[in-house]
Amino acid sequence: MAAITASMVAELRAKTDAPMMECKKALTEADGDMAKAEELLRVKLGTKAGKAASRVTAEGVVTSFVSGTTGAMIEVNCETDFVTKNDSFLALANAAAKLVAEHNPVDIAALGALPYSQDGFGPTLEEVRKGLIGKIGENMSFRRFKRAAGGAKIANYLHGTRIGVLVEYEGDEVAAKDVAMHVAAMKPVSLTSAEVPAELIEKERSVAAAKAAESGKPADIATKMVEGSVQKYLKEVSLFNQSFVKNDKQTVEQMLKAAGTTVKAFTLYVVGEGIEKKVDDFAAEVAAQVAAAQGAA
Repeated sequence: MAAITASMVAELRAKTDAPMMECKKALTEADGDMAKAEELLRVKLGTKAGKAASRVTAEGVVTSFVSGTTGAMIEVNCETDFVTKNDSFLALANAAAKLVAEHNPVDIAALGALPYSQDGFGPTLEEVRKGLIGKIGENMSFRRFKRAAGGAKIANYLHGTRIGVLVEYEGDEVAAKDVAMHVAAMKPVSLTSAEVPAELIEKERSVAAAKAAESGKPADIATKMVEGSVQKYLKEVSLFNQSFVKNDKQTVEQMLKAAGTTVKAFTLYVVGEGIEKKVDDFAAEVAAQVAAAQGAA
């Protein structure tokens, strides 16, 4: 039996983009024959993993895990909605959320390095991800995660698999759960108006200024119009100032006060938010293929 070295595994991995453990297994089965090992991997995984790795992952799921006062939420992306219903993909996403909660990784790379095995792939979460890319034939990625472990209680809410919310709170569990559902529906950007990011305020101010300029009002009135629009915006996007979805006669802040509950922080994830999706032009693609075929004739 030939000795399988780390450099051999690295070489095969570079050629095939297959997971490290799969490369080692293939080399062992091929008794160190690089060409035979590569052939074994092509048969098992095809060339899908390498080709998929460059494709945009704008679909996916949000999953969460809560244990006591520790909670985690993660967005795991893929290429198509079809894969979001795949049991292996969902198992990967759920496992990732639990690993975040239990191990507190500093970033995506550290998360991927954590021990995990699934579907015959491993021994790390990253190796499982790469293995499933080859098995399923779609690119998939861990995009972002949030871990809450500051001693506060944790309420989580998942709206299907595309929207997830974590709420850190003290007080009534029902009220906190209601806030989590409210956040999913109304999508505030901060707890208070004072915490709204400056770039969002400036963007709103710019839009309001353009509208005021078009109105033809005197400068002093236009300035008041702009500030009025900005203040209205701040109330609309800050959680405590929003009208509570279950009772629009009171704000979220008023509801929480009545319930004796304090919300310390919230995190909202919406699948694919901010990711530029590729829009396929089928007619153009066919035309390009026809042109290429004619050119080759």
